[in-house]
Amino acid sequence: MEVNETVKSIPAGWIGGFATSNPAFAYPNPDLTSLPMPDNMLNIDKLDRQQAVKWPEFSWETQKGEPDPKRCYQMFAPDISRIGYTNTGRVYSIICPQQGITSPLLGTLNVEVTVTGTRGWVNESNKELAAEMGVVGKIWFSPPKGNEGVILKGIQELIWNKLQNSDFPFPFNKSQAIMVTTHKKGDPSQPVFPVRKGQSTGFPIPDFAKHEDVAWTVGNLEVEIGPIVKTGYPLVDTFNQLVMDVFNLGSGNMLQKSNVLTWNVWFTEPELVDKNEWASHAWRWRKSIDADHGSPDGPGTAARYYDGTPFKPDFNAIKKEEESKLFEFLKQLEGDEKDKIVSLLKEI
Repeated sequence: MEVNETVKSIPAGWIGGFATSNPAFAYPNPDLTSLPMPDNMLNIDKLDRQQAVKWPEFSWETQKGEPDPKRCYQMFAPDISRIGYTNTGRVYSIICPQQGITSPLLGTLNVEVTVTGTRGWVNESNKELAAEMGVVGKIWFSPPKGNEGVILKGIQELIWNKLQNSDFPFPFNKSQAIMVTTHKKGDPSQPVFPVRKGQSTGFPIPDFAKHEDVAWTVGNLEVEIGPIVKTGYPLVDTFNQLVMDVFNLGSGNMLQKSNVLTWNVWFTEPELVDKNEWASHAWRWRKSIDADHGSPDGPGTAARYYDGTPFKPDFNAIKKEEESKLFEFLKQLEGDEKDKIVSLLKEI
């Protein structure tokens, strides 16, 4: 696949050689198992160069298992993701996307793909790469923004106060986020999955999800969604499942167990790494999404089907599902807030 050759000046300093330092690393089947997989943020001091993922194009089936699974395509918020490597091309860190979405009753949910470890190589000379990584999905809440209707605002504030002030680890901050496991497609025992050159080949890709005219190069990856990690607190696990069920209704089953989430990562040309900026990059993004439910570098796109038709969640169905599940959950709680929430729900 040809990509854009008209790019700005690539900085000097590229040496290369790591991709060819072991014959096992070579295509068509790169074997990277000889490399350790350290924590993703452990070796920032070793990074020299980076390629930013300006266009992270995701795809998944909204009705998995059906004759027509109704595949969706969506570009997540741009310019958060990037791959970092040495002057010789050894990969030490990959930053993955974050996204903010809104739930009619529960407020703002923050969604992050957190990299647990990575290894691999980049070759600037031929615009290729091969890497492996492990990730978990994290979902947690931000405080209500106060711009909803009076009833919804009241429900959100009561839920926030009741659950945040409890002694249980409800997902009201990143450290207590809902943890969604992932693994290599078809192999639940393998939490590590490959990142390879080129676009995904398992399904057709619409023109609106391609960026050959502006990208420097492209890679692809896919993960199968696993179960939620249990917290050991039945009440919290019940609430977390409620949140996941609602999230999947609103996102077209993006993180439905056993679904396969793929993305094509369209890179801009290599740049030098500012190590202090790299270390703070994800934090600044996290702050930006919390602050305005948006992206500091512009929004992503709405989810669409192959023909460009927008994916439209059934918000009435989502609200009914939320109400039903929230009623069931509230039966397990005690206190005045519970009675107030139930009363407000009946007014909707």
